[in-house]
Amino acid sequence: MSLSVTPATGEALRAAIPDLARLRMTVFRDFPYLYEGSPEYEERYLGTYLEAPGALALLARDGERVVGASTALPLAQETEEIQAPFRASGFDPARVLYLGESVLLPEYRGRGVGHRFFDEREAHAARLGLPVTAFCAVQRPEGHPARPANYRPLNTFWHSRGYVERPDLETALTWQDVGEVGETAKRMRFWVRG
Repeated sequence: MSLSVTPATGEALRAAIPDLARLRMTVFRDFPYLYEGSPEYEERYLGTYLEAPGALALLARDGERVVGASTALPLAQETEEIQAPFRASGFDPARVLYLGESVLLPEYRGRGVGHRFFDEREAHAARLGLPVTAFCAVQRPEGHPARPANYRPLNTFWHSRGYVERPDLETALTWQDVGEVGETAKRMRFWVRG
């Protein structure tokens, strides 16, 4: 396996959107996200990275196969649900790069791709002159019935990258969980560096 991580923009990104949609739906279906996505929603969501100034999309490939992806865009380009907690806590959205998802198929984990995703996005923030990087993670109860016995949260990894969990920075996002009939709000907590 020869893994590569490269930025994708313009037509290269547009061509990869169906692969990215399938990848997001596959990875986020697992705990803790339990996301029951749809290709239509995914393609609309991923279209943001084609249009937003300062956006970044990274593709991890094994040969030609897309096996992982990571995104980022200036917080000022994000939705109100993502921006509001920062403004309420005194952050200037114009100084923050919001790190979207990092998704990687399980068989490719543990090979440094997660670090590479963070390295590339943090370097992108520096190029844009944004001193703060942040992302959010879903908050599921410890005893959630879908939590696998071998589940390990990524908190240690995020701490090792210099991110601080901020219980004072939370929002709610809605999606349909696997096995449910409609969307429900999920509590999301931000992690911040800088």
